[in-house]
Amino acid sequence: MMTFCFTGIRSFPKLWKSNPYLGLGPGHSFLSLFLEDCYGIRNQQKWFSLKTVSAQNTKAVNLLIAKARYLRNEGSSKQVSSDTHLFAAGAAKKRSQMNPHRKADALPPMRNTIQLPTKPLNSEEWDRLKEDFKGRANFESWIISQMAQSCSSVDVAKSLLAWVAAKNNGIVGYDLLVKYLYLCVFHKQTSEIIDVYEIMKARYKRLESGGYTLLIQGLIHSDRWREALLLLEDVKKVMIPSKKNYNDCIEGALLHQDVNLAWNLYQELLGYDLIPMLKTLKAFFDFGKNIKDDQYSNKLFDILLYLRNNHLYPEESFAHSIKTWFESVPGEHWKGQFTTVKESGQCLGCGKTIESIHLSSEEYESLKGKIMKDVIDGGDLYKKTTPQELERFQNFVKCCPPFDIVIDGLNVAKTFPKARESQVLLDVVSQLAKQNLELLVLGRKHMLTQHSRWRKDEMKMVQKQASCFFADNISEDDPFLLYATLHSGNHCKFITKDLMRDHKACLHNAKTQHLFFKWQRGHQLAILNRLPGSKIIFQNIPSYDTVVQTTGDSWHIPYDDDMVERYSYEVPTKWLCLHRKT
Repeated sequence: MMTFCFTGIRSFPKLWKSNPYLGLGPGHSFLSLFLEDCYGIRNQQKWFSLKTVSAQNTKAVNLLIAKARYLRNEGSSKQVSSDTHLFAAGAAKKRSQMNPHRKADALPPMRNTIQLPTKPLNSEEWDRLKEDFKGRANFESWIISQMAQSCSSVDVAKSLLAWVAAKNNGIVGYDLLVKYLYLCVFHKQTSEIIDVYEIMKARYKRLESGGYTLLIQGLIHSDRWREALLLLEDVKKVMIPSKKNYNDCIEGALLHQDVNLAWNLYQELLGYDLIPMLKTLKAFFDFGKNIKDDQYSNKLFDILLYLRNNHLYPEESFAHSIKTWFESVPGEHWKGQFTTVKESGQCLGCGKTIESIHLSSEEYESLKGKIMKDVIDGGDLYKKTTPQELERFQNFVKCCPPFDIVIDGLNVAKTFPKARESQVLLDVVSQLAKQNLELLVLGRKHMLTQHSRWRKDEMKMVQKQASCFFADNISEDDPFLLYATLHSGNHCKFITKDLMRDHKACLHNAKTQHLFFKWQRGHQLAILNRLPGSKIIFQNIPSYDTVVQTTGDSWHIPYDDDMVERYSYEVPTKWLCLHRKT
């Protein structure tokens, strides 16, 4: 059993004479500690060496035990967005609600009739509670996990630790101790955090990442907050600290007015290529309120440009902090408002036009080369087709004029499940062909076989109005779709419901992935509806790019609405408009 041993308590028999809870445990030079998964603490097994415990180091242990006894005795005496654009925030959630899939019947979770105690329990009460427990899990681990999930009282958890120690010769499992620490951190019980910190510092030369994370988070609110920086240095000896570790240290530095330290930690975080937490960036804006300091302001502008370059979007509360800071800077006369942007790209707040979604010729050629290299020629393409078929397709495309629209035939045909697939495809092609557009339909060979869902006469009409390429039935269409669209030029659009996240992931750097997403949003057509008379309603492609942008005397910042669940491939629909009054 992985344990934490309360040892070296020389006054133990006297301390617990009236109600013996804890006993002396054997000395250990090494412990195997296993930290269970709890609130972001990874499930991983580690070995940690113990330092020899001096008499002075037993003080914190004795203090924790005495507090547990005291408290035990004391306790016993007393909305989804309406915007349905393919890439608009909340659109995927809305689609899933409109087209629910029946989930397999899941087994109901095991229910336990035990209720978590709301006050500290004595030994007999904990014994009875354990007897009532019917679960298969270890009772002590189960109950402390439930306490952590429910954010139970620190006093109740402390009485649990005291009871466990009494049964195990002063030994308490590490998972109990660290989840107790979690509760102390959650409830901001600074004195308790420091007690646990002293115990861990006395026992271990180093901790695992979860223990460091909790201690750093807990110490920053105390007058010993600089010791969190020492823990950060300990982490750096064995691994790159997490962005949360840096966030907590930065927040601690700002909380205690050491702004230079905060900026240094921020630069160190970026130096590790970590993406900072949005709350970290928000903290800098909150700290800068009402400060007239050009150097500080320029650093905040750099943060906004960092959001732009990394296609990050502030949360609603962060957007409010940005607005408050701009408006608070003495003598600058900034005014902000929360607004939206028209389909034309015009800001409804100030009337300015938002940056275009269309790629420059340089951006397009760069993206085309990367996709041809990483997606078409590289990756796992030949798991989706064969070299012979790809060559046949490339020769086919070279013999055709540039296309205006490339259609994923099978994907589009399945847009309306109740309609015949060949009829849906024919409706789409016929409507686009009337606009004298050069069309390419990509499909599978089985689509040409007579079937109740695929009529030969309708497919022949499709072939008369568009160029068609039918791949083997084992092939996938999207690599062909990407190749044909990019080969045709920057004007060419494509139609598919596939969001192409797999292909985006094949691109080897974040800048190219962002460029691909921008190109995709500016080129992917979506089908909204099919009206009586076979009329197809297409969704307009946005004309503007959803990214932080500035003209010097104005800023436009897209942000996440707290009421809308946005998937990673969607973009916000709400904007913060800031302009300097002249």
